[in-house]
Amino acid sequence: MNSTHERLMQAALELFTTQGVANTTTRQIAELAGVNEVTLFRQFGNKHGLLLALFEESERFTNLAESLVEEINPADDAGQILKNYASNTLLTFERVPDFIRSVVGEASQYPPESRRALGKGLKEVNRKVGEYFANAIAQGLLTTSLPVEKLAALVNTMTLGYAIIEFTSEMHEFWQDRDEFLETLVELFVAKGLDSSANLAKINQNLVVTTREIVDLPGNLVHQILHQAKKSSVQDFALAYLLFATGIYPTEITTLQITQQIADTQANILQITTPKITRQVPVNQWVMGKRYGSYTNNPLTRWLKSRKDNQTAMFINEAGLAMSALEIEECWQKWTETIVTPEGKQPTISQTQPTWCVEMLMRGMSLENLSILTGLAIAQLQPLAHRAKEKAAIEQATRLDQKPG
Repeated sequence: MNSTHERLMQAALELFTTQGVANTTTRQIAELAGVNEVTLFRQFGNKHGLLLALFEESERFTNLAESLVEEINPADDAGQILKNYASNTLLTFERVPDFIRSVVGEASQYPPESRRALGKGLKEVNRKVGEYFANAIAQGLLTTSLPVEKLAALVNTMTLGYAIIEFTSEMHEFWQDRDEFLETLVELFVAKGLDSSANLAKINQNLVVTTREIVDLPGNLVHQILHQAKKSSVQDFALAYLLFATGIYPTEITTLQITQQIADTQANILQITTPKITRQVPVNQWVMGKRYGSYTNNPLTRWLKSRKDNQTAMFINEAGLAMSALEIEECWQKWTETIVTPEGKQPTISQTQPTWCVEMLMRGMSLENLSILTGLAIAQLQPLAHRAKEKAAIEQATRLDQKPG
């Protein structure tokens, strides 16, 4: 027999679906679940608490974005993943079309707490999808000028809008069928050709070229970002420092454990473990011409020494859990909200990795060694090598101009 909690949830969903939220009473829900109405009040507070629980706990809703909340790597087919997510979402909606009609159609009649329940449920789905986009952007699979939460909101709004149109109207002729809608959605958000497996190898070989918006950041902006992070918190400073001192992806940072750092007077090393490869990456003392401590005393080591908790993750959120890629993106947005690049845009977190790569190349590192440290193919690094030569030429020309013959 299902628990009382589950029976109440199932009864609420059944009644909300068949007669609408507004017309359903707590007594009806309790009677259908075979429990006392007082039990409902103790567990959920009221009908609106039940509605909120449905969005937070019911598998029909908590699983909406699960197909996207997984580690992304350059071999993934971003277009197909996005299409699968939207398709799964529509299938979920189609299982409870009357409930969707009721929730949407009666929303204007709901009291504020009920509308907040609906909004909170949708916000949770949006948060999970945002994590996927943060991962995909960090890996170079997607490029966008929008914050990840806005991008996720657009995808979810369009998918829900399609479902509402299908459930409430006929002969609209917007799309021939669901597949046409899904293909259109993918074309809108994913670069042309990305969802073609035949083109994946070519795209990966030219990853840095195809993401032209991702360029290295000048030294003065890097130091401004680090300064803003330092003002925010000890952990923020360590996080920003790691992005610019190692060139690792935010998704790799989310998996780091405290034990994966090796620090002594000779070097500070991080062990990076991914499903495809395990590699070691040095943590630089020098970042863009400025020294940020030593191997044993820098923003990262100071953060770890300040920890009073028993958590094993290297970076943690307010709940004491490992930070997600989306939470790292949110930190980045906070540090850079007042900073503008030479192109007139807010810096993106995707620029940290090429910034580090260009700096290493300018300091004399070979493409072969950089390939080992980053896990990227030499062909992917060629555009960055050209950028490093370009910057070196500019520096030489500037020095020559300061010392006329």
